[in-house]
Amino acid sequence: MKFINNPSKELWSKILERPTKTVDDIEKTVTQIFEEVQKNGDSAVNKYTQQFDGVSLKNNIVSTPEINAAIELVPQDLKEAIQLAKNNITAFHKAQKTEKVYVETANGVACWQEKRPIQKVGLYVPGGTAPLLSTVLMLAVPAQIAGCKEVVLCSPPDKNGAINPAILYTANLCGVTKIIKVGGIQAIAGFTFGTENIPQVYKIFGPGNQFVTVAKQLATKYGVAIDMPAGPSELLVVADDAANASFVAADLLSQAEHGVDSQVILVSTSKKLITEVADEIEKQIKALPRVEIAKKAIENSKSILVENNEIALDLINQYGPEHFIVNTTNNNFFVDNIENAGSVFIGNYTPESAGDYASGTNHTLPTNGFSKAYSGVNLDSFLKSITFQEINKEGISSIGKAIELMAVAEGLQAHKNAVTLRLKEL
Repeated sequence: MKFINNPSKELWSKILERPTKTVDDIEKTVTQIFEEVQKNGDSAVNKYTQQFDGVSLKNNIVSTPEINAAIELVPQDLKEAIQLAKNNITAFHKAQKTEKVYVETANGVACWQEKRPIQKVGLYVPGGTAPLLSTVLMLAVPAQIAGCKEVVLCSPPDKNGAINPAILYTANLCGVTKIIKVGGIQAIAGFTFGTENIPQVYKIFGPGNQFVTVAKQLATKYGVAIDMPAGPSELLVVADDAANASFVAADLLSQAEHGVDSQVILVSTSKKLITEVADEIEKQIKALPRVEIAKKAIENSKSILVENNEIALDLINQYGPEHFIVNTTNNNFFVDNIENAGSVFIGNYTPESAGDYASGTNHTLPTNGFSKAYSGVNLDSFLKSITFQEINKEGISSIGKAIELMAVAEGLQAHKNAVTLRLKEL
């Protein structure tokens, strides 16, 4: 990790840049694939599956026999771990349910808000170097609680034309209605336009690489909603001498192993801790199966020494991390004052990987600084709020004159007339 000593505020923007390509570098490829899928449907999807995933599929829809076979392949201890995680995720997301909001804003004027599920949702689950079965839980569980009618899952096939059995097992456990072997840009395009095999959906969920992130953003131009821009994973740890250096190093490496374009940052008021963490990273990284991926991510990462907690907080809020670990002598200062973060992990015994898997919070979070404006996936992500109102004679009498005056002020006579006619009937 690059060590940066007390950088001036003018340098923060440069120091905190993500190691990602610009949208301009990617958008041409994404647009081309979108146009082909829109025009040619499944034939274009299959073309790009062969090109990017190296496999040609006669049928990319996962069958019931495939799901049943996958269920048998998943070890019992992993099934139990998945069930434990599902229980905790269910408990946390069920707790997010809200009751109908009802208020009489004036005599005879009743207004209320109710929530309805999004009928058709598309869940994108990355495969590739790390089949993210945990993402199935994070997306399918709240979709199930919300009551979404169609829950379609796309995940890329391996070289044998299969999806990881644990992904299929978890999807089946969580009520996914259709599973399709397709990944990357072509999966997002399929969700956007619909093909013979891939249903068109109203909202797309799930993380992915930079190409998937841009594809999701392009989908919004065609009237399909997305959860958020969620690209390569990132983690920022603020720690001082209260922290365990080996724990901090392990947390940093847990995100570095996601991909070469991941980024981890350590912010500290202690040079001693930074040195200890650097030593621990050197020790721990050698034992990782994904050591080469982690090494490249670490090259994009930084240790930043700052003078005090106030400066640290300002820098962290400017960065807006996806994951934020707080491990200091004054955790409450950061917890109480953090403004921009996707999810916060507090203390020596709260690893970020707990949130990735089994604590109950959702791990689909805004990256690349989008935590300044976006929330992570939650139950409301799968719901729409609809407002209702009912006005009786007393109500239209009490607010009618105000409506008329405001309509005239805006030059909208028909708006005024819609009230005036009713007032004349009173």
